[in-house]
Amino acid sequence: MTKRQLLMKRYIFPVALAFSLIVGSVSANAAEGGGLLHAGTNVQDQASLQRGARLFFNYCVGCHSLKYMRYSRIAQDLGLSEQEVMQNLNFTGARFDDPVISHMPAELATKWFGKAPPDLSLEVSAKTADWVYTYLNSFYLDPHSPIGWNNTVLPNAAMPFPLWELQGLQTAQMKPAKVGEDPAVEKLVLSQPGKLTPAQFQQATRDLTNFLEYASEPAALERHHYGIWVLLFLAFFTLLAAMLKKEYWKDVH
Repeated sequence: MTKRQLLMKRYIFPVALAFSLIVGSVSANAAEGGGLLHAGTNVQDQASLQRGARLFFNYCVGCHSLKYMRYSRIAQDLGLSEQEVMQNLNFTGARFDDPVISHMPAELATKWFGKAPPDLSLEVSAKTADWVYTYLNSFYLDPHSPIGWNNTVLPNAAMPFPLWELQGLQTAQMKPAKVGEDPAVEKLVLSQPGKLTPAQFQQATRDLTNFLEYASEPAALERHHYGIWVLLFLAFFTLLAAMLKKEYWKDVH
């Protein structure tokens, strides 16, 4: 084997292997997230975060906690006063510096739903904003489900749909099933309108997803703030370095 062939075997093969693993990983992620709606969230949109917080505390906190978030931190990050938070978001009797814990007893939740509802502090980090947004838009009535609801993103989810009065009632149109195959949902149809129009409901679920994305990583707000100052420092340092270079080299011909 020539020296050139040895070099190719030593360097090119590992690079090709790493590239194939990256491509395979991307393809697997794309396949797992296939068919998901684009959430279009923006954690810098404070008004959206405030609307999402209101939705979470009115419709979700009865079952779900945000154990890594404190009411005081939410107030600070979302531009709310202590009075606004305690009057409009705190329905559990917690103190301002307490974490957001649901008041539903775990044993009752297990009895009613089969298992305790999960904490949602890291839900978006674990499953992406697109997954959560699509999940919130994919509930439908299912007479065969013990709780009366089902979901196309997470079939047989042990969760009744808390936002049904806002969206209305969706029903599923099923695909023609072949012999030996289980029926599959072809599309969801809004059979009974809710309090919001479809566009308004999509905005509401986008706001809720945005708030959960913020809750998954509150430091993202600070990181964005610091990033601006870092870019300004780099721009100033580049200008200073250019001026210094010009000064040092002005006598060099």
